[in-house]
This record gives sequence, structure tokens and C-alpha cells, in this order.
Amino acid sequence: MIQLQPSSQPVVNYPDSDGQPMADNTKQFRWIVVIQQNLDWLFANDPNVFVAGDLLWYPVEGDNKRRVAPDVMVAFGRPKGDRGSYKQWEEENVPPQVVFEILSPGNTKAEMNRKLLFYQHFGVEEYYLYDPDRDSLSGWLRRDGFLDVIDPIENWVSPRLKIRFDTSESELQIFRPDGQRFLSYAEIAQQAESDRQRAEAESQRAEAESQRAEAESQRAEAAEEKAQRLAERLRAMGIDPDEV
Repeated sequence: MIQLQPSSQPVVNYPDSDGQPMADNTKQFRWIVVIQQNLDWLFANDPNVFVAGDLLWYPVEGDNKRRVAPDVMVAFGRPKGDRGSYKQWEEENVPPQVVFEILSPGNTKAEMNRKLLFYQHFGVEEYYLYDPDRDSLSGWLRRDGFLDVIDPIENWVSPRLKIRFDTSESELQIFRPDGQRFLSYAEIAQQAESDRQRAEAESQRAEAESQRAEAESQRAEAAEEKAQRLAERLRAMGIDPDEV
């Protein structure tokens, strides 16, 4: 009998959580959700663009220590779908091409420098760092194999995402390729409700106009009938109404 020898390769566990909260405060959380949801919406019709928020990325098989959870990541060429983590070797070795980080007071300079080096080393093409407390946006673009600072970043258009960053206002504005601004769910709901109310008002105006036109038509028909009855009475009296 042939006995199978147990594999000498140790089983590596890749946790789906690093034990850290997604955000430290409501402002950071709001920005993470707004960017992730709007990007997901932007690429909703492309089955091969994967967008995620706060998902652990393991770039090297067998190494569960080298990992990072970008606040938002976008991987072109990877199918949509749920994942516990992004294991790059299971994703045809495609790294996320675009990542976003939203600063909170708990983030240290050393921590963010380590993240920049991580993204530099493992193939990120575009990296955007936003500090909502200072309304400060920084960006890096891979050029000649290195992540180089984007300067100036005002009105910068992402080569991959085609979105535009406007830093001229009191708070960062991000615009879709069609010129529509990234909106929060509450703003989208408010806009939808406003559009519904406008459509309802327009429908009511159209209905009122239709009713006025119908009433006018009925009045015209009644006047025509009255004129015909008068003409018939005149003819019965021997009078030609066309000569009156």
C-alpha cells in the first residue's frame, strides 16, 4: 500500500482582519464610504474592475506579515465579487493599481511613510492621500518604476480612473468623467427626492394644462353646437343665417 507523506509545507493562515477599526472618526469614515461607493458606481457596468474599502491585501504567498488594508483600492482586470482579503497570487498576481488613504489624527508620519514604501514596492500605480482635517490632498504617480509626487495636484485627472480632483474649495471635490460630483448617499437621496418632486410638479403642471385644453375644447364644441342650433332655428323661420 502506498502511503501519502504529509506535506512539509506549513499551512499559512491569512486573517481577514487586522483588528484595526475601519475609521477613527465620522469624517474619515464618511470620506472612505463616499470614495469607495462612488468608484463602485462609476465602474458598475465593468465586470472586470474590483473596488473595495478597508480590505486586507496580501501581496506575497506564504507571507502573512506583509499586508496592508488601503482605505479604498481599485484593481483593474479583476472580477467583481466578495472577498475576505485580496490575496494577490489568487488574482493573477495583479496588484491594486489605485489606492486611497484618508488620514485621521491617529495616523503617524512613520505609519504613512511605511504605507508609501509598501505601495511603491508592490506595484501601485496611483496613490492618493487626503487629510480631511487640513483639506490637504497629496498624490503619487508611478513613473519609470517609482511613485513620484504629483505636483501640482489641483484639477489633477487620474490616468486610471479619469476622475478629477478639485482642491480649490473649502473641502475636496471629486468629479466623475461626466462632470458629476462625487456625492454621499444622503446627497444622492436628497437629489433623487428633489428630482422626484420636480418631476411630480411638472406632471401636475402638464395635467393641469391638459385639463385646461380639454375644457377649452369642450367650450368651443358647446359654442359650435349652440351656433348650429341658432342657425337651424333661423332657417326654420325662413332666414338664411349666412346673410344675417
